[in-house]
Amino acid sequence: MGEEKVYPQDTTTIAPSVLVTIARLATLSVDGVVELAPPPRRVDRYIRQTVGQGVELSIQDHGISANLYMIVDGRANVRDVSEAVRAEVARAFMDSVGMDVESIDVFVQDVRF
Repeated sequence: MGEEKVYPQDTTTIAPSVLVTIARLATLSVDGVVELAPPPRRVDRYIRQTVGQGVELSIQDHGISANLYMIVDGRANVRDVSEAVRAEVARAFMDSVGMDVESIDVFVQDVRF
Protein backbone atom coordinates (compact mmCIF):
# COMPACT_ATOMS: atom_id res chain seq x y z
CA MET A 1 0.00 0.00 0.00
CA GLY A 2 1.16 3.50 -0.71
CA GLU A 3 1.59 6.11 1.97
CA GLU A 4 -1.11 8.73 2.42
CA LYS A 5 -0.05 12.29 1.81
CA VAL A 6 -0.96 14.72 4.56
CA TYR A 7 -1.03 18.35 3.64
CA PRO A 8 -0.62 21.21 6.14
CA GLN A 9 -4.06 22.60 5.33
CA ASP A 10 -5.79 19.27 6.08
CA THR A 11 -7.77 19.29 9.32
CA THR A 12 -9.81 16.91 11.39
CA THR A 13 -12.70 18.30 13.40
CA ILE A 14 -14.12 16.30 16.28
CA ALA A 15 -17.64 17.14 17.39
CA PRO A 16 -17.89 18.07 21.08
CA SER A 17 -20.55 15.37 21.52
CA VAL A 18 -17.90 12.78 20.57
CA LEU A 19 -15.69 14.01 23.42
CA VAL A 20 -18.64 13.77 25.82
CA THR A 21 -19.27 10.20 24.67
CA ILE A 22 -15.60 9.25 25.15
CA ALA A 23 -15.61 10.69 28.69
CA ARG A 24 -18.95 9.07 29.53
CA LEU A 25 -17.97 5.60 28.30
CA ALA A 26 -14.55 5.76 29.97
CA THR A 27 -16.16 6.76 33.28
CA LEU A 28 -18.77 4.02 33.13
CA SER A 29 -16.11 1.41 32.35
CA VAL A 30 -14.54 1.82 35.80
CA ASP A 31 -15.61 -0.70 38.44
CA GLY A 32 -17.53 1.04 41.20
CA VAL A 33 -19.21 3.65 38.99
CA VAL A 34 -22.95 3.01 39.03
CA GLU A 35 -24.00 5.79 36.67
CA LEU A 36 -23.38 9.39 35.74
CA ALA A 37 -25.34 12.13 37.48
CA PRO A 38 -26.58 15.38 35.97
CA PRO A 39 -24.28 18.35 36.56
CA PRO A 40 -25.65 20.89 39.05
CA ARG A 41 -27.40 23.89 37.59
CA ARG A 42 -25.17 26.95 37.70
CA VAL A 43 -24.99 30.28 35.98
CA ASP A 44 -21.46 29.59 34.68
CA ARG A 45 -22.75 26.42 33.05
CA TYR A 46 -23.60 28.50 30.02
CA ILE A 47 -19.92 29.40 29.65
CA ARG A 48 -18.91 25.75 29.29
CA GLN A 49 -18.44 24.62 25.74
CA THR A 50 -19.84 21.14 26.08
CA VAL A 51 -22.25 19.70 28.62
CA GLY A 52 -24.02 16.39 28.54
CA GLN A 53 -24.78 13.18 30.36
CA GLY A 54 -22.88 13.87 33.58
CA VAL A 55 -19.95 15.48 31.77
CA GLU A 56 -18.84 19.10 31.43
CA LEU A 57 -15.95 19.79 29.08
CA SER A 58 -13.96 22.90 28.42
CA ILE A 59 -11.80 22.76 25.32
CA GLN A 60 -8.81 25.10 24.88
CA ASP A 61 -5.95 25.19 22.41
CA HIS A 62 -3.62 23.54 24.90
CA GLY A 63 -5.93 20.75 26.06
CA ILE A 64 -9.20 19.62 27.51
CA SER A 65 -10.61 19.97 31.02
CA ALA A 66 -13.40 17.74 32.27
CA ASN A 67 -15.81 17.78 35.19
CA LEU A 68 -17.41 14.38 35.74
CA TYR A 69 -20.46 13.86 37.95
CA MET A 70 -21.10 10.31 39.07
CA ILE A 71 -22.82 7.95 41.47
CA VAL A 72 -20.55 5.38 43.10
CA ASP A 73 -21.31 1.92 44.47
CA GLY A 74 -21.45 2.25 48.26
CA ARG A 75 -19.33 -0.88 48.71
CA ALA A 76 -16.46 0.61 46.67
CA ASN A 77 -13.70 2.85 47.95
CA VAL A 78 -14.75 6.29 46.65
CA ARG A 79 -11.20 7.62 46.48
CA ASP A 80 -9.94 4.61 44.51
CA VAL A 81 -12.86 4.81 42.11
CA SER A 82 -12.29 8.55 41.58
CA GLU A 83 -8.59 8.08 40.86
CA ALA A 84 -9.34 5.22 38.46
CA VAL A 85 -11.90 7.39 36.65
CA ARG A 86 -9.41 10.24 36.23
CA ALA A 87 -6.77 7.88 34.85
CA GLU A 88 -9.19 6.10 32.50
CA VAL A 89 -10.71 9.28 31.08
CA ALA A 90 -7.26 10.82 30.50
CA ARG A 91 -6.12 7.63 28.75
CA ALA A 92 -9.27 7.57 26.63
CA PHE A 93 -8.79 11.17 25.45
CA MET A 94 -5.14 10.56 24.58
CA ASP A 95 -5.76 7.21 22.86
CA SER A 96 -8.95 8.15 21.02
CA VAL A 97 -8.30 11.70 19.86
CA GLY A 98 -4.74 12.52 20.89
CA MET A 99 -5.77 15.50 23.00
CA ASP A 100 -3.77 16.62 26.02
CA VAL A 101 -5.65 16.72 29.29
CA GLU A 102 -5.37 19.83 31.44
CA SER A 103 -7.53 18.61 34.32
CA ILE A 104 -10.14 16.05 35.24
CA ASP A 105 -12.27 16.82 38.28
CA VAL A 106 -14.55 14.13 39.68
CA PHE A 107 -17.66 14.97 41.69
CA VAL A 108 -19.31 12.10 43.54
CA GLN A 109 -22.94 13.15 43.70
CA ASP A 110 -24.22 10.11 45.58
CA VAL A 111 -23.43 6.58 46.68
CA ARG A 112 -25.78 3.71 46.01
CA PHE A 113 -25.97 0.55 48.12
